[in-house]
Amino acid sequence: LLNNMDIQTTYQQTILYAAAKHQAVKQRLPGTENLPYVIHLSDVAMEILIASQHTENFNTKLAVQAALLHDVVEDTKTTLDELRLIYGEEVTEAVSALTKNDELTTKEEQMVDSLKRIQSQPKEVWAVKLADRITNLQKPPSKWTKQRKINYHAEAQMILDALGEGNAYLASRLATKITEYEFYFKS
Repeated sequence: LLNNMDIQTTYQQTILYAAAKHQAVKQRLPGTENLPYVIHLSDVAMEILIASQHTENFNTKLAVQAALLHDVVEDTKTTLDELRLIYGEEVTEAVSALTKNDELTTKEEQMVDSLKRIQSQPKEVWAVKLADRITNLQKPPSKWTKQRKINYHAEAQMILDALGEGNAYLASRLATKITEYEFYFKS
């Protein structure tokens, strides 16, 4: 269906699909009362589009689709089978790797498992995970404890350590964000 389209058309069609799916479950941007979740998805895709300009042999179409769809199975009623019908095997496998396995009991087990699955994917999928955490390392929700902020920071470092070699541009951005995030639990 989306085989030979330009990147703008691919982006526009994919963001509409993802936005509708996240809106259907009334998902909001964390830390806000009423901003739609699609803001996060577009932020991740923006990181990918900029990274694509700094990365040789980069499949921008795959990366943009994975960026916009990375939370659709984890957070909505969308299934991998539905994605496969619309976006094909490569995008579906990317989204699957980026989706936490909720059968694993701890957040750490889920992260280690997801990172292993991402590492078996093309480097563009690694880039999406890096971009996702870059956009998430903003001011944490006010209800977060100091320990939760410290844990989130450590998890970001784990992501950088596991996937940083997949995209030098995004690894550098994430390293900077990790350092900046320390402000939130030092004060």
